[in-house]
Amino acid sequence: MIRLLIVDDEKEIGTFLSHLFTSKGYNVKVVNSGKEFSSIDFTVHHFDAAMIDLNLPDADGLSLLQNLKKWQPACKAIIMTGYSTIQTAVNAMKLGASDYIEKPFDDIDLLEKQIDQMITSNTNAAEEYITGLANEVGLIIGQNKEMNQLIQMTYKVAQKHVNVLIEGETGTGKEVLSRFIHQASPRSHESFIGVNCGAISESLLESELFGHEKGAFTGATQQRKGLFEIASKGTLFLDEIAEASHSIQVKLLRVLETREFMRVGSGNIIHTNTRLVAASNENLHEAVQHKKFREDLFYRLNVVHLKIPPLRDRREDIPLLIRHFLQRHAHTGISFSASAMEMLQSYDWPGNIRELSNFVTRVVTLTDSNHTTLSPDDLPLPRRDLTVPAKITHFTENRKIKRPNEFEHYLQNWTEDILASFEQEEEINLERVLEQVKQLELQVGKAFILRTLKDTLGNRKETAKRLHITMRKLRYLLNEKQENR
Repeated sequence: MIRLLIVDDEKEIGTFLSHLFTSKGYNVKVVNSGKEFSSIDFTVHHFDAAMIDLNLPDADGLSLLQNLKKWQPACKAIIMTGYSTIQTAVNAMKLGASDYIEKPFDDIDLLEKQIDQMITSNTNAAEEYITGLANEVGLIIGQNKEMNQLIQMTYKVAQKHVNVLIEGETGTGKEVLSRFIHQASPRSHESFIGVNCGAISESLLESELFGHEKGAFTGATQQRKGLFEIASKGTLFLDEIAEASHSIQVKLLRVLETREFMRVGSGNIIHTNTRLVAASNENLHEAVQHKKFREDLFYRLNVVHLKIPPLRDRREDIPLLIRHFLQRHAHTGISFSASAMEMLQSYDWPGNIRELSNFVTRVVTLTDSNHTTLSPDDLPLPRRDLTVPAKITHFTENRKIKRPNEFEHYLQNWTEDILASFEQEEEINLERVLEQVKQLELQVGKAFILRTLKDTLGNRKETAKRLHITMRKLRYLLNEKQENR
């Protein structure tokens, strides 16, 4: 017989739940306070499951959960909470709760189903199912403990109709995680639509999100539905939400508060049931403190907060990720030696999984022969970021560029030339010396740009971002290179 513990200060709820589950054949024990809970001898009374209210007059539900797990780790627990404490309920799951359910209980059938599933679920089967869903969207979980806890939490949250905020560095896989949320949710058969808030101008983003009427602005030749309308029953992913303008933030806040919006150029109200997942590589809490992001919108988005660890904090997963990326090029037969794999694990991967994926593609593309086992000398990684020196072969835009020894040779010659001029006792042509300094500036700039272009596979926007220069400066230096060839 299944033994169920119910902890709730509302006696009516305790009595109702006791009758409900007793009729299903459960052995139910009800306590109405933290004091009654503390009087239970857990060495004598064993429970298969527990339902714990978060808000008790004389106790904190999280503390009761921790005590229960301390005495009976195998006991599965579900947290009962109001909407205003969902974030606390999520924290409870981090402490070992299997799930949470919102009060009041509007759907008794759903409540029964949730408890039955929690009690009868097979841990191994559940993990296999989660792994299968992750594989479907290209999410590699790996062995990292923090990543595994994140995925377990994400899967539980995916079942709920709550907004989710995903934070993580560029390239960690925020969109992939959002697709996993959609795939693991009851909305998986509906649309998943993503938009990058930083890649579209404010006016176009407003039209993209909310739609527009014919004639609403120049070029609006026909009516168009917005993403909130198209994904009304599905999931809408807003990437780089920190880049949204103040005006867009205000409109997003209204949609989240009322579930209503209007197309651009229309006065008709449209309702939406979209599940919103937002992502940012910036710390939104800090953005709020610096007045760059609306505080009220932040709290609307941050119902559940998920943070993806950078690749440098899950190095044990790098070999698995590399094997996954190599499967796309299985016909080549290319592999990495043990020492090469060790070197790859020593690299910090500032571009995270995206950089690792591009790296594998680049290596496979530039390797001349098939069925090759690559050694550390074959790895095109920057020396300064490795514990073992590596040979660097520079490529960008499908053509070779200067190797490091040529640049070093140029610097040596330049230094010797300048020192020779400085030590001259005769008249010195200062204009010529200053021109040499300008040429050095150009050559150094070009060298850094070309090396970074190699790292980004020719992505100029990402190159400019990494070097903290404008696209105009980047184009200027590249044009100088073409003119001096």
